[in-house]
Amino acid sequence: MEECEKALSGEPEHVPVLLDEVLAALAPAPGRCYVDATVGAAGHACALLERSSPDGRLLALDADAEAVRYARSVLAAFGDRAIVRQGSFDRLAEIATEAGFQAVDGIVADLGLSSRQLADARRGFSFQVEGPLDMRLDPSGQTTTAADLVNTLPEVELADIFYRYGEEHRARAVARAIVRCRPLRTTTELAELVARTVGRRGRIHPATRVFMALRIAVNDELGALERMLPQAVDLLAPGGRLAVISFHSLEDRIVKTYLRREASGCICPPSAPVCRCGHVPRLRLITRRPIMPSAREQAQNPRSRSARLRVAEKLPGGPSEGR
Repeated sequence: MEECEKALSGEPEHVPVLLDEVLAALAPAPGRCYVDATVGAAGHACALLERSSPDGRLLALDADAEAVRYARSVLAAFGDRAIVRQGSFDRLAEIATEAGFQAVDGIVADLGLSSRQLADARRGFSFQVEGPLDMRLDPSGQTTTAADLVNTLPEVELADIFYRYGEEHRARAVARAIVRCRPLRTTTELAELVARTVGRRGRIHPATRVFMALRIAVNDELGALERMLPQAVDLLAPGGRLAVISFHSLEDRIVKTYLRREASGCICPPSAPVCRCGHVPRLRLITRRPIMPSAREQAQNPRSRSARLRVAEKLPGGPSEGR
């Protein structure tokens, strides 16, 4: 269990965000089934398997092949209680069915990049180390890289990506500078150009929003999240819980909107004189407001500062009932 101990040890490359809060929300127990939809460095997965010992089972998936290889080595200590698959979580229903997981008791999705991904210069996620402008979560299955977007898209489309996905207020200026200076081939080239264009603004590196926007665009992260959420609710057993950790406002807004909608009765427009939608609530909100990391966790793991956890519980009568 040495590798699993590392995944829970608090070493920077292994720190699972909001771990205690996720465990409290999902309350893992023996004989139950769980899904880690973004296994990453396997911190949440290890904890769920340990707490559900001796016979709890877990399906772990990740779009990143390297994360999958790493998770398999970490979770090997749990034997056939842990099943690891490569695939984006917007294929959750398909992957779960193939793995024999139906009507599960808990699902966790941590939407942040892992420290391992950021530290690997070859992946191109970080502006702090020089590497190719790649940013693909699944290089074997995706063809479009960040370099393709940066060096081929018209200025107006680049500006739209930076503003819509990164909420970068100087999106037009950044896009204009990129078009004027391309081709750009490395992360540091792009980061330095953005820094010269927008200048320093407090503690956050000026390229942060641009890099986040490109990563979201390359991997269609928001679209994948929207496709995953209904599949996760379908997969839950009555009383099962979904816990989602987001790291920026766009993700959190999608999660909040979906969970609130599925916890509501009528979803007709406010202007409708009478309800015609016939919508039946499928969820009960466990968190009316997002749970945020404690001051202690933020001090120990600065990357957790922007994390937001939302939790909902599947109501009886859903399509997964009758396990």
